[in-house]
Amino acid sequence: MSVLVIGSTNMDISVSVERFPAKGETLLGKEVSYKYGGKGANQACACGKLGAEVTFLTCVGNDAHGHEIVGYLGSVGVDVSKVKYSDELSTGTAVINVDANGDNTIVVIQGANLACDVEYIRSHEDCFKTCDYVLLQMEIPFDAIEEAIKLAAKYDKKVILNPAPASDTLSKDVYKYITYMTPNEVEVKVMASSNGELEENAKQLQTLGVENVLVTLGSQGAKLFTKERGEIYVPACKVNAIDTVAAGDCFNGAFVTALDRGDSEEEAMKFANQASAIAVTRKGAQESIPTIEEMNRLAK
Repeated sequence: MSVLVIGSTNMDISVSVERFPAKGETLLGKEVSYKYGGKGANQACACGKLGAEVTFLTCVGNDAHGHEIVGYLGSVGVDVSKVKYSDELSTGTAVINVDANGDNTIVVIQGANLACDVEYIRSHEDCFKTCDYVLLQMEIPFDAIEEAIKLAAKYDKKVILNPAPASDTLSKDVYKYITYMTPNEVEVKVMASSNGELEENAKQLQTLGVENVLVTLGSQGAKLFTKERGEIYVPACKVNAIDTVAAGDCFNGAFVTALDRGDSEEEAMKFANQASAIAVTRKGAQESIPTIEEMNRLAK
């Protein structure tokens, strides 16, 4: 059993400021931090830490940030042997300003994520033959996402698409190949091109071809809409959240990891809720994701 994660890798550069600068103004910041991010990398990290056999397809710059992030992912159990290094594009970067009130502004430079393209995906078709699940997000070119979904369908693999950032321009032709779409309450409206209630939006996605729709509800838990088994609701674990960065990525990585080891959908949802509940009690993205050893200790 194994998981193939395809997606983005970023270096997140966070700067703390008292307030946001006005146009043309220079301010002195308080501190700066460098964190590993990108939805693809976060989800691959979650799979690795939580015990899945996981391979990651991504593209980074042939630079210090790229090598550093890939090295870290390798250290937590992710197979990074197929990672693409670009000499022309730098590693994707997110520059985040955080003011004294906790509000933020974010500028994302896609960089080498743009080179996670159709040609690269096709060059690793063998990965689709050997995996059981393919996990995708939407921070790489859409034609590459669509190609990955079609390749997964070619080899009869289960596809999990986390539609973040959501866009209704993704081809509806590939919806019929998606086993689980995992939007939040906002993303489900965008992907369904509907402004209805939660259930209505989920059913619209199923009408468009998606087999199962798993909506994450933050502090309210998660709800799975299936065509044959009805709805499955799992409440969230009650914790004191201090940082929700990468909570959704942790949930997705944990969910596919649990499915891949043979858990039922409800069991996988509970496992994912538990993992993301731990993550939000810690600062950061990948460093906040728990290991399978921590999860096992909690279970006992």
